[in-house]
Amino acid sequence: MDFQAIHDHLAAIGAPGLLRADEPRAADPEDKKDKGRSGDPYVVVDPERIVEFLLVCRDDPKLGFELLVDQTATDPAKDSEEFWVGYQLLSVACKHRLAIKCIVPKAAAVIPTVVPVYRAAQWHERECAEMFGITFDGHPDPRHILLPDDWIGYPLRKDYEFPKEYHGISCQ
Repeated sequence: MDFQAIHDHLAAIGAPGLLRADEPRAADPEDKKDKGRSGDPYVVVDPERIVEFLLVCRDDPKLGFELLVDQTATDPAKDSEEFWVGYQLLSVACKHRLAIKCIVPKAAAVIPTVVPVYRAAQWHERECAEMFGITFDGHPDPRHILLPDDWIGYPLRKDYEFPKEYHGISCQ
């Protein structure tokens, strides 16, 4: 299935949390500020319902997304009030992919863990928690994997200021 067929199927079965689809588009020549959007099409899902949504994606025989290929976060801008948490699903059997985006407020950066649906999310969520400060509610093992436990701040946030030194070691 192509993206439109996947989105139509998700809408037809009433996939929980499905908010909308966003596809690449050309810039509006009438609006100088509109640059359009490139990249892959994706669906936007309510972060509170992401677990239910992914269960449908995995268990529906027409979708059959058996693999979580990637999960990451994006801080779109220094002054943005939200993070984008992205998921990339793959169905080897059906030969199709799906990109998913959840919009999470920075002020309350909490989203349910999807580890019960896709075990591979354990490492992805730990990295997002460590690098962006997003809490994955219910994660079975939230230890750091990249930074020391006493590291201050979240290095992939756009407003992060790198420390001048760490335990007496220059970081410049």
